[in-house]
Amino acid sequence: MKALITGASSGIGLDMAKYLAQKKYELILVARSREKLEKIQESLPTKVTIIVADLSNEQKVKELYVLTKKENIDILINNAGFGDFGYFTETDLSKELEMIDTNIKAVHILTKSFLKDMEQRNFGYILNVSSSAAFQPGPLMSTYYATKSYVYQLTEALYYEQKKKKSNVHLSVLCPGPVDTNFNNVAGVKFGVKPQSSKVVAKYAIDQLLAKKMLIIPGFKMKCARFLGRFVSDKFLLRMTYFIQKKKVN
Repeated sequence: MKALITGASSGIGLDMAKYLAQKKYELILVARSREKLEKIQESLPTKVTIIVADLSNEQKVKELYVLTKKENIDILINNAGFGDFGYFTETDLSKELEMIDTNIKAVHILTKSFLKDMEQRNFGYILNVSSSAAFQPGPLMSTYYATKSYVYQLTEALYYEQKKKKSNVHLSVLCPGPVDTNFNNVAGVKFGVKPQSSKVVAKYAIDQLLAKKMLIIPGFKMKCARFLGRFVSDKFLLRMTYFIQKKKVN
């Protein structure tokens, strides 16, 4: 069995790689940092191929698919992504466009490309990493929340399409709350609540993927938040999200 993981040099992606290595999967790990990938390659007890790629570059995303399409990938994990913080009129446009390219365009291209191959083989798993941010608009992180909503909505739609085709290809979307990773350093914020362990989230996500669960929400508190969010107004959600985001400022 073989898995391809983007954003595999740290955080959830790295912990997913470690867990799949324990399960004897061969791995193709993708990230921007060759140095980090080489260290991971040396440390894992399985065959690991590393690919250095900037997934904000559409051409590099397409090249990644071309490089790996003959590998018969069993599990595709679209984990690469990042966020930014601030009022929309004050945040950097170039960083936001890079975020959209990474969080949306790369996920879209890789999902579509590998899903076609998996359909032909009538087997495969795709895990797209979204966020609890997908469930509501996010003032002060508006672009990030919007990108994660795209990933969430797309994955659930594709899950249902495969089900209607009676396909053996399965898609899951992971929507965690705060996780202890390097995400906040990139976004320039700090958590307002205690984050979950990346290792715990990674293991839970893989187990749920292989159990063919569509929506994966780690943690009882986040499941409750998702449920209760259905019973409050959009304006209330906006106020609560803004309040939570303001607490993140370093």
